[in-house]
Amino acid sequence: MPPLLSKSYSSLKTLISTYPYLKFSTMSITLKSPVFAGNPIRSITPKPSDPCSPTSAFQTLKLLLSGQTHVQEPSWPRFKVLPFVKGRPLAGSSGDVVKKWCLGWLSFGEFKDVLEGSEVKLREDLLVYLGCKDDEESVVYWGVDVSEGVGLVERLRRKEFCFVELRTLMVATDWADDDAMGQLAIAGHARALLEWHNTSRFCGSCGEMLVPAEAGRRKQCIKDSCKKRVYPRVDPVVIMLVIDKENDRALLGKQSRFVPRMWSCLAGFLEPGESLEEAVKRETWEEAGIEVGEVVYHSSQPWPVGPSSMPCQLMIGFFAYATSLDINVDKSELEDAKWHSREDVKNALTFAEYEKAQKTSAYKVDQMCKGVEKGQNVASDFNVESGELAPMFVPGPFAIAHHLISSWVHQVSSNGIQTQNKGVHSRL
Repeated sequence: MPPLLSKSYSSLKTLISTYPYLKFSTMSITLKSPVFAGNPIRSITPKPSDPCSPTSAFQTLKLLLSGQTHVQEPSWPRFKVLPFVKGRPLAGSSGDVVKKWCLGWLSFGEFKDVLEGSEVKLREDLLVYLGCKDDEESVVYWGVDVSEGVGLVERLRRKEFCFVELRTLMVATDWADDDAMGQLAIAGHARALLEWHNTSRFCGSCGEMLVPAEAGRRKQCIKDSCKKRVYPRVDPVVIMLVIDKENDRALLGKQSRFVPRMWSCLAGFLEPGESLEEAVKRETWEEAGIEVGEVVYHSSQPWPVGPSSMPCQLMIGFFAYATSLDINVDKSELEDAKWHSREDVKNALTFAEYEKAQKTSAYKVDQMCKGVEKGQNVASDFNVESGELAPMFVPGPFAIAHHLISSWVHQVSSNGIQTQNKGVHSRL
């Protein structure tokens, strides 16, 4: 599940300066924006006349691909390309002891050279416009799916690049590094857009082909009598920390796919014709047999690391206040669900687990890029048996579940003020 909050938390830098690299066992972490949010590539589309706008940049792209010109015009932007294979972005090793990875951006010329003689033929509809940065002049970023290029993996490995699962990069990211967090957000956006292109090939109205439009930011039916416009898909998911009447215990669930000892918030997809609050109440009842009264919004987070059939989930986080206590677990949904005291949940915020996973995963990426090893499942990063392990832990700071839980444990309100009272009405 997903993470952090722009309004609920203050700058990470203050925390890091006080606690260098989080050398404490239990603490609420603060980040300026959720993981996969805070994309440094500007989201406000430039005017069509701007050389970096989708329209102008795409026209430049077509000229470069047509072979009509071999000279870069002064007014043209520079292009940077991020290749993907089966949802995995190209990454490289930074060589830094902690900051082990960086995205494998290629210049347009480098990208063309890499594709030379491969199974992938460079076409204008292959590249998807990602945006441009406010602090960079005339640089346009593109994403591209090169999954058909089997030989590209080995060719890029010789340059110490490799295609890495986005989840692995997520766990490997140093949360104190603003640049790494920004790169992760860019990769998440690109993966969501490219996966949507791969799963949206035909018109839902007439069955004809869909073709990219607006530099890949939407698609359109080719049939003249239809011309249906299709936009990128987002799947909303509610995720809730269910709290008892006394505000002393929280309900956490465990799924069979979770790593050992990990518990998390309940969650579920929004259904058509349903409000967010209704979805919270329905899912809590269906999964745990608990009735919910008041539902309070907390934060949200894009989550582009789900299955390819759901290119980008939007996790919408809530506090949900229970009106009943007896648990009746739906075993088809959850393996188990239990009420946990505030103290037990506080102890489950074990940063030793998260730091261990971050270092292990970062080292793995470094080794993969150097061709030393193949990479293992991310879940195994939490099973490195070293030192004393906590009886339970919750998802790391990359997940919104973590921030729902930690803000309740420490009674942090939406404006970042810590409250002292335990009454129900003191939570905000």
